[in-house]
Amino acid sequence: MTEIDENFVRALLTLNRLAAKRIVAELSETMTPLEIAEGIIVKALERIGARWQKGDVALSQVYMSGRICEELMDGLLPPGAPERKNQPQMAIATLEDYHLLGKRIVYSVLRAEGFDLKDYGRVTVDEAVRRAGEDRLRVLLISTLMLPSALHVRDLVMQLKSARLEVKVVVGGAPFLFDPELWREVGADAMGRSASDAAGIIGKFTEGAQ
Repeated sequence: MTEIDENFVRALLTLNRLAAKRIVAELSETMTPLEIAEGIIVKALERIGARWQKGDVALSQVYMSGRICEELMDGLLPPGAPERKNQPQMAIATLEDYHLLGKRIVYSVLRAEGFDLKDYGRVTVDEAVRRAGEDRLRVLLISTLMLPSALHVRDLVMQLKSARLEVKVVVGGAPFLFDPELWREVGADAMGRSASDAAGIIGKFTEGAQ
């Protein structure tokens, strides 16, 4: 990492909003908002997520780092800004799973990448289908940590089809990493191995999705 990268990660891990904001402000003099997002903010979140997986940082640090980065990105790219990426209507959720860290990381990374998406939090299959219909979703990302949550995706996909909702279901999390074919078995449209995969997958669904 460069000195700037190290300082930014340190500011996030110590929950120093002022230092993080100062770094972004200084970078804004020579970089565009999207360059800052993709070159600094997203990479910092990925590094922090990797440290958490190794047990080097606390869950609270990951969570708050994501919140700080979201605040910074809202300053750089307000939700209605023209620089926000062309995208389908989308949301992220966990299905009857209390482990929300993975969802938080993916949500933060996508926001940092310039995407807008709804955060449904923890929902049941019925709730997810209802809200997908109400919000006219085209993409629904499901983050899982426990196998039962991953298996609920099968019911989700079936109910979406029964309701004639054309929603692409993208899954990720430990169960799908342990069993690389599980995402196909539950009927998902795609699977991401990491938070950074999400933007590329969504890009495949973007054309004509407005």
